Amino acid sequence: MGADGGLNRAAEKPRDGEGGEARVFRCTDYSLPRTTLALALWLGGIHFNVLLVLASLFLLSGRAAAIVVAFQLLFMFAPVNDRDKWGQSVARFICRHAMGYFPITLHVEDYKSLDPSRAYVFGYEPHSVLPIGLSALADLVGFLPLTKIKVLASSAVFYTPFLRQIWTWLGLVPATRKNFYCYLGAGYSCIVVPGGVREMLHMNNDSEVAFLKSRKGFVKIAIQSGCPLVPVFCFGQIIFHGLLTFECSTPFPFPKPMHVVVGKPIEVNKIPHPTIDEINEVHEQFIIAMRDLFEKYKAKAGYPGLHLRVL
Repeated sequence: MGADGGLNRAAEKPRDGEGGEARVFRCTDYSLPRTTLALALWLGGIHFNVLLVLASLFLLSGRAAAIVVAFQLLFMFAPVNDRDKWGQSVARFICRHAMGYFPITLHVEDYKSLDPSRAYVFGYEPHSVLPIGLSALADLVGFLPLTKIKVLASSAVFYTPFLRQIWTWLGLVPATRKNFYCYLGAGYSCIVVPGGVREMLHMNNDSEVAFLKSRKGFVKIAIQSGCPLVPVFCFGQIIFHGLLTFECSTPFPFPKPMHVVVGKPIEVNKIPHPTIDEINEVHEQFIIAMRDLFEKYKAKAGYPGLHLRVL
């Protein structure tokens, strides 16, 4: 989104000794009614479906309840056009007004290293309850110099009425191997959360968890496609641990500042059939880069005593 899109941008000059060009982007646009609506659209799909089911069971007649269920099934299976003009307007509204609620700050270590003509594999951590910090990477936001970005999400999302429409317009696609290959081949950068929901089992308030040691599929696909790997870490999502407020009762999470840090791309050689050793070598580079990124930025993000556990 450009300068007229309502998202405040602040560029940071390169720091001595780092090379490249580090930039910082801050999402500060906040309006109570607009932000509330944006969050409800973005995160409230599950809650809306639950309310519809409860209303059908306890408040509506049998015929009315059947109509509601029919509409839910329609929205569950009807094709969604990710380039629909109305849908794109809704997605831009969400991107413009939702992220200022926290707010979310994006740190890009080397902005110029991201070539708009190339496709990248972004490995985002942690998953937490919901990896909502990755919204700062969306192409609709316009912070990154990349114009074609897709987020690979759990396929279950795309069987949830209303939620599937909103998230498709926001650039999410089912996390299948076929989609991964196809979008990279079409020039799209893909964002994956390698640790997935498994990380929720290990969450606590004293440390962050990245379930990475056995997750090598995204590395293999990056090598086969010849796409650089980019480590990304989000500070601040840990606040959702505990009551899991927005997941269980309301679509409105705690307004805790988040800092999303994008590391430097890790170049890989394109190998159609990489060996296990070749995959392990790049995988280890990615884990080291993720650890370094975490240690480098945790104090700046406001978590100087936080530890990262790579499982």
